[in-house]
Amino acid sequence: MLEELRGLGPLEAVHGNMDEPALRQELPERLVLEAEGLRIGLVHDAGSAGGRHERLRAWFPECDLIAYGHSHLPEVTRAGEAWVVNAGSPTERRRAAFHSLIVVRAGTPTLVRLD
Repeated sequence: MLEELRGLGPLEAVHGNMDEPALRQELPERLVLEAEGLRIGLVHDAGSAGGRHERLRAWFPECDLIAYGHSHLPEVTRAGEAWVVNAGSPTERRRAAFHSLIVVRAGTPTLVRLD
């Protein structure tokens, strides 16, 4: 599946807690990248929701936007100088009320409801 996604275009990713060992070895736990003039931190973050924003800011102190996963619950929040976002999921909404993704334009993230 990872190779199929890479075939669609540039891809940056981190591993999650449910990924198989081979994928966990191929992908990092955390990643910082630059896109569209933003410094972006990526992490799955299976840790507790309590203190999450503080934990994310400590891991990625120089980032403009921090994207995390795990909960499948969409979030777009300003935490200090950075945006903290969780796209939810376009496929497995689990406890979320709707399927979703995030689009970032001109440095501002927008949650997009898919249903």
